[in-house]
Amino acid sequence: MATITTQMGSFYGEKLAASELRKYRKRGPIPSTRTLIEALKAEGVEGATLLDVGGGIGAIQHELLEAGVAHATSVDASAPYLAAAREEGERRGHGGRVTYRHGDFVELAESVPPADIVTLDRVINVYPEWQRLAGFSAERAERLFGLVYPRDRFMVRIVIIAMNLALRLLRKPVRASVHPDDEIDRVVREKGLSRHITRSVGPAWQVVVYRRP
Repeated sequence: MATITTQMGSFYGEKLAASELRKYRKRGPIPSTRTLIEALKAEGVEGATLLDVGGGIGAIQHELLEAGVAHATSVDASAPYLAAAREEGERRGHGGRVTYRHGDFVELAESVPPADIVTLDRVINVYPEWQRLAGFSAERAERLFGLVYPRDRFMVRIVIIAMNLALRLLRKPVRASVHPDDEIDRVVREKGLSRHITRSVGPAWQVVVYRRP
């Protein structure tokens, strides 16, 4: 699905990546990302490996590497975001502990090794074939699988409808969506994981950590 890489790369471009990196350096991770990071740290990350799918500027990578993760693999369809993650990793002195892969994870999945921890932060809500993305990602989680996605609530759906209309009018290629918890659970449980931690962050976001028995 080469068009996904092209579409994501055109929407999540250099200007947006630079803006998010500036905000991250000033304020740290946004609340939903911070909640996921803290939940994973509480489970123990010392010496673990991390696979960050659609990690953007790399907030999860940076924070968990500093918390003791030994090595991270960052896969992203946006070259500018991957470059921003690399820049920040090098600035923090742990760039040598990260492998960067550019492209659509669904297409790359077979060549990406498993990791102790796999994360998808606000990714399944903007990926057209989200079941495949979640399934391939969950398969590679040897211990923990962390997700951040929109809560399935009426007002959240209304906001996303309005946002998609604006994106359509602006001729942007990305669309957002909301998926019911039970559908996400089904996809992940089929890969042998069970829901371990659930946190709501504000009215819009859900943070979930699955664990492999």
